Formats: sequence, C-alpha cells, structure tokens
Amino acid sequence: MDELQPPRRGGPPWRSGARSRTAAGLPWVSTAVLLVFVMVGTGFAEEGQGRRPLGLAARLLLLVAVGVLLLRRRRPVVAVATTCAATLVYLAAGYPYGPVFVAVAVGCFSAIVTGHREAAWWSLGGLWAGHVLVSHWLYRWLPPDGDRAAPWTQQGFITAWVVAVVAAAELLRVRREQWAAARAEREAAERRRADEERLRMARELHDVLAHSVSVINVQAGVGLALLDSDPEQARTALTTIKGASKEALDEVRQVLANLRTPGDAPTSPAPGLDRLPELVEQAAAAGLTVTVGSEGAPAAVPPGAGLAAFRIVQEALTNVVRHSGSRTAEVHIGYGSGRLRLRIDDAGPATGGDAGGSGNGLVGMRERAAALGGTIEAGPRPDGGFRVLAELPFTGPDRDRRPPEPPEETT
Repeated sequence: MDELQPPRRGGPPWRSGARSRTAAGLPWVSTAVLLVFVMVGTGFAEEGQGRRPLGLAARLLLLVAVGVLLLRRRRPVVAVATTCAATLVYLAAGYPYGPVFVAVAVGCFSAIVTGHREAAWWSLGGLWAGHVLVSHWLYRWLPPDGDRAAPWTQQGFITAWVVAVVAAAELLRVRREQWAAARAEREAAERRRADEERLRMARELHDVLAHSVSVINVQAGVGLALLDSDPEQARTALTTIKGASKEALDEVRQVLANLRTPGDAPTSPAPGLDRLPELVEQAAAAGLTVTVGSEGAPAAVPPGAGLAAFRIVQEALTNVVRHSGSRTAEVHIGYGSGRLRLRIDDAGPATGGDAGGSGNGLVGMRERAAALGGTIEAGPRPDGGFRVLAELPFTGPDRDRRPPEPPEETT
C-alpha cells in the first residue's frame, strides 16, 4: 500500500511557499514593498498634473491607505473600507493621482477572494461615486484653487479600471474555489484509496487466518483426543498444525511486508486457481474430503480474478469445516467467455446458528466479487446442505500467463 502522503494544496505551485511564510503572521514584506512603490511612484506621478504638491498630510494619507493592508487577511472588510476611504480623502484634498489605486486594487482583491464580496463592492463603489461627486460638482470648494471639472473621458477610464479590478478579483475568487474543490476531491480520493487498501488487507488477513486457524483448531482437537490412545495419529495432527501455522505465518508476513514497504513488488505471486490442490490437501488434513471438477475450456485468468476465486473457495471450505456436519464438499469450476463460475456445495447439516451466511467471511466474498463486477450467492439448499455460487467476470487476461491445467478429480 502506498504511504499516505500529505495532501497537496490546490492552486499554482508558486503560491504555496508564500502562503506558508505569511499565513501565521501579517504580510509585512508585501505591504512594505507596496508602500515603497506607492510613495516613490506618487512622487514621480505628481509632475505635470497641476495638483497640490505632496506634503506631510498627503504622505500620511498614503501611509494609512497602504498600511491598513497589513490586516487584509485577518480583517479584509476593515482593510478595503479604510483603504478606499483614505484614497477618497486623498483625492478630495487635491493631491495628484498615482499608484494609490494599486493599494485599492489589493484591498479589493483580498476582500473578494476571502468571501467578502459585498464589502468590496460597496467600498469600491463608494470610492467611485465619491470621485464623481468631487471631480464634477464639489471641485469648486475643494483644493487646489482654480481647479476645473475633470473630463468625462477621465471618468470613463476610472470606471473601466473599477470594472477591471472587480472582474479580475471575481475571476481569482472563482479560481481559488476551483483549487479548493480540486484539493478536497484529491483528499477524498486519497482517503478512499486508503480505506480500500485497508479493506483489502483486512480481507486478506481474515481469509488467511480464518482458514489456517480452522485447520489448526480441528487438528488440535484430534491430537488431544488421540494423544493417549493413538500417539502416532496425534503426531500426524501436530505435524499438520505445524504446516498450517507456518503457511499462515508466511502469508501474513507477505501481507505485512507489502504494507511496510510500499512500491516493492510482492516476493511471491498472489495465489490463484493453480494453488487449488493445496486447499484440497489442507481440507483433507482437517478431515474434509473435497471433490474438484471443471466445465468448459480452461482460460487464462487474470491475477485479480484468480486471487478472488482462490479466496472464495478457501473461505467456503473453511465454513464447511467450521459450520457443517458434513465431511465432504464439492468444488465446481466453470469456464465461460470472459467469465468464471464457481460452485461450492456441502451436504450439511449446519452445526451452528451462523452457518447460513453471517459473519465477515461471506461479507469478504461478496466484496471480492463486487470489486470485479461479479455476483455471489450463498445460502442453504433445499436438501439441507449449503451452497456458495459465485460468478466472476474478467477481461483482457494476461498474455504471459499460461492457462492452468484442468483440475483432476480429487478425493
């Protein structure tokens, strides 16, 4: 299973570093750079405008308009409203136009992308309306002396600038929402993959341990019963216990090794129908006689379908050992066009209340079949026995995998 990596954040990669550096505190660096740009740029912009020269009051207004942007992440509404208000006072006082509008744009962007759209619109609209009022009606009573009404072409340019700022901010907001949605989707997909991998591991461990422990339990009972009367048979039972436990430990180690070393190929191939004789031998060691038959031309089965088929047969035989009074079982394999059909029968009767299909074993069977788009039915037969019927579709079998030999009748 792949190691769970920290989810990648949405958005362009160049934003991640800046976000990590400034998210914990105030954006001092960017605000300081903007302040220097506004102060120096306004000094160059005042030449030739015929407006009031920059003085201490003008510099203080510019400082307020830019400095309040330190709060644009924590208090975006306060930041945009104060910036627009300070800029309006600056323009009404007759000071020259200049880069102060960049500060307004930054405040507007910050408010909109953080979800305070109405506050940004009202602040920017108030600045635009106040500028229209000052430049076309109140200019007579405001400095500088002898000022004339601003041309409407200039007002048209400012209107276009306002619309462009709002449109760009809204576009950035939409993009950020898309990045957040994509990030959430990736995180959800990673969680789903992790859950699916955990479920797969749980199924593998359950199937391995349930089958092996059932064999060990039966053989331990036989060994205890015959320990005094038939020591040789008891020795055979203990030998079977040793072999079953060793195989279980090997398979558990393989599953856990895949979990601990992500990306490494398994040290041994996944079990498939070619290992069905091993299941028959293990069942025989537990006192169960298994007959295997097949129908149709054997086809190459992909590893995924082969593993599912092997585990379904394994779990079905384990249930016979644990929950059935019968000591015989029949396994029938049917090969079709892109389809594998399994039937496992025992004559019964059931010896436990959960023999009819409850528990994690049959749940795991159904999950394996469903993962391949197949179906599985499990339930009692009219004659008192129990039947597991699975149908597993598969497509595109591995070309390098040779078809297995048809199973022989085994008793």
